[in-house]
Amino acid sequence: MEQPLRGVRVIRLSVLTDETTSPERQRESIDDAASSLGIECADRDAVDLGISASKTTPFERPELGLWLRRPNDFDALLCWRFDRLVRSMDDMHALSTWARDHRKMIVFAEGPGGRLVLDFRNPLDPMAQLMVTVFAFAAQMEAMAIRERIQGAQAAMRTMPLRWRGSRPPYGYEPAALATGGWTLVPDATAVTVLERVIRRLTDGKTLAAIAVELNQDGVPSPRDHWALKNGRSTGGKTGGKAGTTRERFGWSFDVLKRLLKSETLIGWKVSGGVPVRDGEGAPVLATSEAILSRAEFDAVAALLPKRGGPPSPRRDTRSLLLGVIHCTCGARMYLSEQTREGRTAAIYKCAARARGRHCEAPSHVRADWIEEHVTERFLRAVGGLRVTVTRTIPGYDPQPEIDATAVEYATHQEQEGRQRSKAARDAWQRRADALDARLAELESRVKVEPRTEVTQSGRMYADEWRSTDDTTARREMLVEAGAHVVVAKAATIRAKELDTSRVTFELAEPFFSDAALENEALRDVDA
Repeated sequence: MEQPLRGVRVIRLSVLTDETTSPERQRESIDDAASSLGIECADRDAVDLGISASKTTPFERPELGLWLRRPNDFDALLCWRFDRLVRSMDDMHALSTWARDHRKMIVFAEGPGGRLVLDFRNPLDPMAQLMVTVFAFAAQMEAMAIRERIQGAQAAMRTMPLRWRGSRPPYGYEPAALATGGWTLVPDATAVTVLERVIRRLTDGKTLAAIAVELNQDGVPSPRDHWALKNGRSTGGKTGGKAGTTRERFGWSFDVLKRLLKSETLIGWKVSGGVPVRDGEGAPVLATSEAILSRAEFDAVAALLPKRGGPPSPRRDTRSLLLGVIHCTCGARMYLSEQTREGRTAAIYKCAARARGRHCEAPSHVRADWIEEHVTERFLRAVGGLRVTVTRTIPGYDPQPEIDATAVEYATHQEQEGRQRSKAARDAWQRRADALDARLAELESRVKVEPRTEVTQSGRMYADEWRSTDDTTARREMLVEAGAHVVVAKAATIRAKELDTSRVTFELAEPFFSDAALENEALRDVDA
């Protein structure tokens, strides 16, 4: 007997409370389609809840992505409707190409024309590819329309008093349903308790950095983690730094506390982009009728915060050779500062964990001249004989900024339609409208070109470049380019006469430099 096809149920939901597209409803429809087509799903499921198809490709979704990376484990993908799988032509093109290459079937249990079966097991059949393109275009148009409606509604709601438009509320508040429909904000008892603690400690004379350390040591969730836990999600996530960088928890810090205590959200105002939202008469728009602080209390707290007025002072780290390179064993960066002992002042690098609201069990510090000399020697010994690489960025081209500016100009021009009294004025208006329209069409036809980077080697050695300049910034850039990473442990004694190199770890993270360093070390061993 012919073996039944092995199917995978693909279930996706953007909003967990949307009953019309609940996981159970999707599963029931998929199982009906599988049964009629002779496809056996068993316990093969790709369930991605709280995942937007407009923001993630099928290959990026947690569960579906795992199945797509194991094509030998199934024969067909089964979805409830088309938009459960993709919402863009690009995504559907990529998925259909994958299905054709791996000889898979894609089934949509329901849709405008009923059940749709796309069989890519025959690579010579072009009809499946054509149907995919048509349906993907429709899904993309629907997604764009939904996005525009949401953005328009949120913009209007932003100026409505006591109405909350959604997303994460400011720390100290939580959403609450209104009897008339919609949502407003009310105080979050747990967060308010934390805020009261912070203000009380600030009044007692504690610094924001010290308060941040206390909160982190006591395991108090930061604003971002607090909202995640409140919604049943795990803490941490992407850091917003280097691509792909994540952490398990987000902590409190001086900056987080200061930004929180300076925000007018504490007195119930709506704030967008760090600026209070105002009505047509310039008055602030209220987000809640139950503000956490009164205006007098807010001003009293502001008076306790450190003042940083006037123009920004020049950065003092320009003479720091190891900025961003040197770290404590706790993982925190070490920064250049001055230490005075027995009437003498010396430059040192010291652990900055406390300033970032973290606790370090063994904060380290080291004399700047000692560690800089040691790192210089290690760096030049490792890569001094390499030729200097020259990186050149060739700019690309993106028509979108000009499209946006021209579209605004066109919209402004359209507002004058019908106001012309003479035929000549109407003709001039129409010529201008046609010109802008033509320009938009021409810009939209242009292809975006991504910038690219070319790396070549010059005739000079790194040792030559290092010794030919006294510019600390230039030398630091060489270290950073090579991925230099220095870790300094706490010293065994504070009366050392020289650097104890056993407490220093030096690495080069970039493969080009680290590989060269290993080769040089091997050659030295052979010569020895």
